[in-house]
Amino acid sequence: MLSINSRRYPLIASFVLILSAISGCSTVQYKTDPTLIGFTEHGVASFYSLKYQFRKTSSGERFNQLALTAAHRTLPFGTKVLVINLENTRSVIVKVNDRGPFIDGRIIDLTRYAFSKIGDTEKGLIKVKIEVIY
Repeated sequence: MLSINSRRYPLIASFVLILSAISGCSTVQYKTDPTLIGFTEHGVASFYSLKYQFRKTSSGERFNQLALTAAHRTLPFGTKVLVINLENTRSVIVKVNDRGPFIDGRIIDLTRYAFSKIGDTEKGLIKVKIEVIY
């Protein structure tokens, strides 16, 4: 039968507590403002240039072209947005983790991967509707 040495128990418990605290700090969790759910916007979507790969976004995360993330001028970081291509009705859900785009008429900048899910990257721009879902 295994027994725990009474002197080591507080040390083990402290180690486990510290380890769980450290692992909990590895990712930032955001909460979407419930009043934003259902917010919609129509406009043009574009996608990031390859030169931004691995650079820090406004939220502090590293940019990844293969992630389902996006830039929006005002929506809080962590907001999940449904992006619908108005020409073919294909859609993708992305998480806002950056600011932009800063070109008139454009409402959202997607990663190349997210853009390719709903449109042709050869075109570069698509008309979309975005809706905050959570």
